[in-house]
Amino acid sequence: MQQISQYLEEEVYPLERKYFHMGFEALLPELRELREQVKEMGFWAPHLSINHGGMGLSLLEFAQLSEVLGQSPLGHYLFNCQAPDIGNMEVLIKYGSETQKQKFFQPLANGISRSCFAMTEPQYSGSNPTRMGTTAVRDGTDYLINGRKWFTSGADGAAFAIAMVVTSPRTEKRHMQASQIIVPMDIPGLKVVRNISVMGERGSDYASHSEIIFDNCRVPTSHLLGAEGAGFVISLERLIYGRIHHCMRWIGICERAFDLMCRRAISRKTSDKEVLADSDLIRTWIAECRIEINATRALVLSVADKIDRQGVYASQEDVSIIKVHTANVLQKVLDHAIQLHGALGMTDDTPLAYWYRHERAAKIYDGPDEIHKKAIAKSSLRKYGFPARRKEAVATNAVENGI
Repeated sequence: MQQISQYLEEEVYPLERKYFHMGFEALLPELRELREQVKEMGFWAPHLSINHGGMGLSLLEFAQLSEVLGQSPLGHYLFNCQAPDIGNMEVLIKYGSETQKQKFFQPLANGISRSCFAMTEPQYSGSNPTRMGTTAVRDGTDYLINGRKWFTSGADGAAFAIAMVVTSPRTEKRHMQASQIIVPMDIPGLKVVRNISVMGERGSDYASHSEIIFDNCRVPTSHLLGAEGAGFVISLERLIYGRIHHCMRWIGICERAFDLMCRRAISRKTSDKEVLADSDLIRTWIAECRIEINATRALVLSVADKIDRQGVYASQEDVSIIKVHTANVLQKVLDHAIQLHGALGMTDDTPLAYWYRHERAAKIYDGPDEIHKKAIAKSSLRKYGFPARRKEAVATNAVENGI
């Protein structure tokens, strides 16, 4: 980890200001060179097995590395484990056919192409993946896909999308209505409408959130991932792993923000004799942030270890807990760091403002806080017989009242 931390500090941090001010495309020549260096150092695609060209790390091991990479907005990209590509690689490994792996997975694993994941729709609640309007209807050996998606991260410049679409609308079980289909981005009928402006930043290529339209897109049925109707199950597994990835990346952001905060506290003079660190209020902020970052790391790593030992479905409640908790700790640490930096914190001379813009969504994407809290409460109360007891009480009351 020390070697990777040093590499980021020496080679990557100096590029960040150029990235913030000029955009991803302006850095591409330098980033490609750095990616080749990462390959030569043997740190490429840490989430993939050695057979697939990666480092072969467990989820727990990758989580610890993800924290280090998360300390720069460019870290995960340089090591080829950035979202949404990492999730698409994991899905293709488990559910892709050999042909799909060769055509779509291998270029991702080699860092030749990028991809996106199209699930969220503007007219339906993004927190309920069983309700969506984009459909895929069989037409001979093809699917005809129609619908609209948005917040399709990384669509600008992607080679293909993995799209969540309704294939079996008449199936009674809502969780069995959708499937996931690989859709090449250059296919006729697929249009990127716009890159959605996020807090004033339009984004492009690597850091974009696009709105896309499927208008009679004809895709071979061989592009179906897994079984028809398995889209929800695939997305659930993807999101469980993804929340671990996100949480550890957020902790990395917290650590970098904390480092910047402490450096600023001991260097920024408030008078001839005092600096910010002399203030009891600032020391309280620093202490609280240190406590919460350490506690959050321990919590997330314990869940990653549990998944490694017991499987992806072993700790759905725990995953909701860490997702809510880490996202909120992230907001607190960033807010304190920006406040301590004063006007400087609002500029792009540090990564703080960038993260504040992009990571406010941490409390929304992959399930908003409110939905996760609802699931946590439901899981907790189930251990006490609720809602079964409530239903029983309602039935008894109905009988007693002659209803």
